[in-house]
Amino acid sequence: MELQLGLRSTWNNAYVAPQHKMISFDRYAALLKQRELVSTFAASAIGRLPIGITGLAILLLVQMSSSSFARGGAAAGCYVAGLAAVAPAIGRAIDRYGPRRILLACGVLFPAALLALVVAVAEGAAVLTLVFAAAAGASFPPITVCVRTYFRRRLREDVLLSTAYSAESVLIELIFILGPMLVALFIAFASAAAAVHFAAGCGFAGTLLFLRSPALRDWHIEPRSAPSLLGPLAERDFARLVAIVLCFAAAFGFVEIGVTAYAAEASDPALAGVFLGVMSAGSALGGLAYGTRSWHFPLARQFATALALMGSGLAVLALRWAPASFVAWCLVAGVAMAPALIIQSMLAAKLARPEHATEAFTWATSALLAGVGIGLAAGGFLLELFAARSALAAGAAAALAAAVGARLLLGR
Repeated sequence: MELQLGLRSTWNNAYVAPQHKMISFDRYAALLKQRELVSTFAASAIGRLPIGITGLAILLLVQMSSSSFARGGAAAGCYVAGLAAVAPAIGRAIDRYGPRRILLACGVLFPAALLALVVAVAEGAAVLTLVFAAAAGASFPPITVCVRTYFRRRLREDVLLSTAYSAESVLIELIFILGPMLVALFIAFASAAAAVHFAAGCGFAGTLLFLRSPALRDWHIEPRSAPSLLGPLAERDFARLVAIVLCFAAAFGFVEIGVTAYAAEASDPALAGVFLGVMSAGSALGGLAYGTRSWHFPLARQFATALALMGSGLAVLALRWAPASFVAWCLVAGVAMAPALIIQSMLAAKLARPEHATEAFTWATSALLAGVGIGLAAGGFLLELFAARSALAAGAAAALAAAVGARLLLGR
């Protein structure tokens, strides 16, 4: 049996039958006609810039001050760990009490933690550096999950919801392209500390701006059907989804460290940024294209297909390539990444009860971050023994294993 909760049918069959174009931007045009959605996207953009800036800025700030990549990596790891550990609790609080007070608190605590981190690094306080890095992650303003919950409640048509999540994925990919570029500019013309300060400023100003968005004005708290300690994890299919996200997210960690190692083996470490940027561009194009079409088979099967395509692309990338060919395959390998993340968001929206909507998105985010961390750590171990291709092959294996899991576990 395919998944219930609306996943058996095609997405909004009224849209499906008459369409023959492979690519059509009519859905994006329909989405952009809704001013409240456009205003929400615009209001959230500045507050989400730190997604692509903060981790790298912290790593480089600590590394440049201590001349140790190990310390820089530890600080960046604490930042990600803080984000992953606290996100579900923040999501549950938003579901119960609404987002306004939580956003206000995070809008103050996040920049305060980053400013304290810069001071701790300047003073050489290693332990405090790790503490403030974790605090910055734990207090990161939950703008993205609020936007996704708002879309889930605002857009009743599955086609428009998938298009909104596609636009959302493109925005995130652009942030991951723009963020490292901004960090590089700050380091070239100012300092790593200036990049951290910029992230703090964006977090503060962006949160205040988002508080005035339609998403917050129209927010309502869903009545709770029954008390639940596990929240959305009490739903069997949602717990399976989280496990699959953890598995395929490891592929991202393997790829990041594998691509970096490939660039080092090519005697040009700076190429790593180019390769990853091209992969993000491919992912953005894939996400944009995904949102232009209706798909004629259930979400669970779409998820398995996207993950299989992602794994296949990474398997090709793990072969022996000259740098010019490698960068081209990076573009191809990235195409299925954003669609996989879009479908993941759709599944999270479908599988969780309305009263657990925000917490469900935060669990998916935490699984994603934890998976990336596992991939980075395991990839580092592989690279101590083998060449860069081993990490890329492991990434392919993780994505393909997740595809099998999605087909077997979510397709029942």
